[in-house]
Formats: sequence, C-alpha cells, structure tokens
Amino acid sequence: MKVGLIRCMQTEDMCPATTCFKVMSTKKLAFEGIQEDIEVVGVNTCGGCPGKKAVTRAAEMVKRGADTIVFASCITKGNPIGFACPHAEKMKEAIVKKLGDDIKIIDYTH
Repeated sequence: MKVGLIRCMQTEDMCPATTCFKVMSTKKLAFEGIQEDIEVVGVNTCGGCPGKKAVTRAAEMVKRGADTIVFASCITKGNPIGFACPHAEKMKEAIVKKLGDDIKIIDYTH
C-alpha cells in the first residue's frame, strides 16, 4: 500500500503526525489487517479551511505513486484539539470525484 496522508492545517503546529506514522508502521487501528507493506508517498495539509487544496494535493500524491489517500485523525476525529473538520465529508467526496473509485480512501488513522 502506498499512502498519501492529508492532515489538518490548523493542527500542524501542535502535531507532527507522530501517532499517524506509528499506527501505519505497526499496522494498528485504521491499518489493522493490512498485510502488505505500507509506504508513505507524501504528507500534505488540506490547505486550510474549507480544504479545497486537498483535492489537488491528493491528485499529486497519486501521480507520485499513492494508491490510498488517508485522512489523518485530526480531520475526521478532531485529534488533538477535539474539533473534527466540518468540511471532511465534502473533501472526501471531491477527492473521490476527481480520482475515481480506484483510489482507496481511509477515513482516519488513530
């Protein structure tokens, strides 16, 4: 699995994505049951609210080899600030529309 990770721009100052990388490398939580090696192709933010840059950034990571786009838990679960992104579902829909159903989407990391 080749992963492109999209994270919240609002939380990047307080979170270096350490737990996201840890759960990928140990295949825990959202990555439980994945048998193949997990390679991180790229990490980027959504670009800030309302997340419009997530689509082009996801597309660029796919061009660079990602077969899976992962939304970090800061977007979908609100870790670490306790406030999930109100634009998460729209971002996901826009990415699927742009990239098609061949790209796997994982909604959270931990």
